[in-house]
Amino acid sequence: TDNQGKGERFSPTDLVATALGNCMMTVMGIKARDMNLDLSGTSIDVTKIMAADPRRISTIKVVVNIPAVVADERQKAILERTALTCPVFQSLHPDMDQDIKFNWS
Repeated sequence: TDNQGKGERFSPTDLVATALGNCMMTVMGIKARDMNLDLSGTSIDVTKIMAADPRRISTIKVVVNIPAVVADERQKAILERTALTCPVFQSLHPDMDQDIKFNWS
């Protein structure tokens, strides 16, 4: 319900936050395929927090939930680093807090 809206549609800032999650998953999927790992069932929860003055996204929280994947610690580190170097992540302003967590089940 940002900017006096009714919450019936995604706002531009919602799309920025969602783009981050989608970009992270896309590059992880590409890297996982190259490593012969299956990320089926992976989900991403994204939360956007707005600041008031100036009006902007202050924080994007991303939780990547990865089900039981047969991957060693090195492979997990590669996938996490890949996600954190996605183009959207690299394009966001450095003052924006990006709280990223990876849950390996």
